[in-house]
Amino acid sequence: MTETTFPKQTWETISSGDAGFHPEKFNRAKQWLDDHLADKLYRLVIVRNGRLVAEWNHNIDPHKRLGIASAAKSIYSNILGIVVSEGKIPSADAKVIDYYPEMMDVPEGEGPKPGRYAFEKDREITFRQLISNTSGYMKPGESPGKVFHYQTYGMNILTHSLAKVYGLYDVSDPEGSPGFKMLVEDKLAKHIGVDWRYGLNNFQLHEKARIHIFGYYCAIHTNALDLGRLGWLWCNWGRWEDKQVIPEEWMRESVRTASNILANSPEDEWKYGLGIWTNDQGKLWPEFPRNAFTASGAGGHYLSVFPDHDLVIVQNPGRYGLGSSERGNPELLGIILDAIEN
Repeated sequence: MTETTFPKQTWETISSGDAGFHPEKFNRAKQWLDDHLADKLYRLVIVRNGRLVAEWNHNIDPHKRLGIASAAKSIYSNILGIVVSEGKIPSADAKVIDYYPEMMDVPEGEGPKPGRYAFEKDREITFRQLISNTSGYMKPGESPGKVFHYQTYGMNILTHSLAKVYGLYDVSDPEGSPGFKMLVEDKLAKHIGVDWRYGLNNFQLHEKARIHIFGYYCAIHTNALDLGRLGWLWCNWGRWEDKQVIPEEWMRESVRTASNILANSPEDEWKYGLGIWTNDQGKLWPEFPRNAFTASGAGGHYLSVFPDHDLVIVQNPGRYGLGSSERGNPELLGIILDAIEN
């Protein structure tokens, strides 16, 4: 096995055989993609020990940046850990209202839909609950920390509150504010050499909806190679060369099932950490290593990491629509893992 390295401006490439794969078995992954996505588009990048083993592009420009949808939530988690480490908030268990009181300024009739608005219970929401999708924000009957309920609006509250801590978000001018993207650039992107683009996304809502409070999702657009850089950062527990970009303790905690999910959710939901899907309980991918994890976004955007094998697998996009039990295309991931010889 070759020594671990980090990419500079470009990736160092290596053959599948030299990277420790059985070449014939390894090539079955390409065949799987062609069989399942022949008339569609895909990009797949495989990194091992910091070197590029495969870059396969089909019906798409490899340089084109695509929005990664909810996979961006995993990046939000990275930023939260960094913000805590900088002392801007005391811990992930701090109450969000103390930093973004505007979150409560959503009266009945001005939320996203009937029955959805800021309830008194929402004053107790913490940053940890937002990033683990257990906040229950604007959801009737869902006490903070008690129910795993994947949502976008809670994540928007998270990004706006963190941006506001640095003076980057103003609810009176959401489109004119520098916004959360500035934190992503300054705290993360520039350190690993990625060239991302950003956008502000909203659902189509009624005219009274206070989207300046709970809307404006920070979309992140990337190509597969740059997403691979992020995966390699994660595989090294937040370290890039000699710099600890993301606190290691936070990175490791992020990829363990959140404590409030373990305490309050059924076992089939024990596969989500702090913004990242995790296999630590064997519920995500029963046949794969327990320390494997993935970011996941609509449209087939997956960033899957296997630390035991120093392996990162990027699908940007890949096959999509198989449901949460097939998150990351485990059949494809299994083919690649099965090809490892050493």
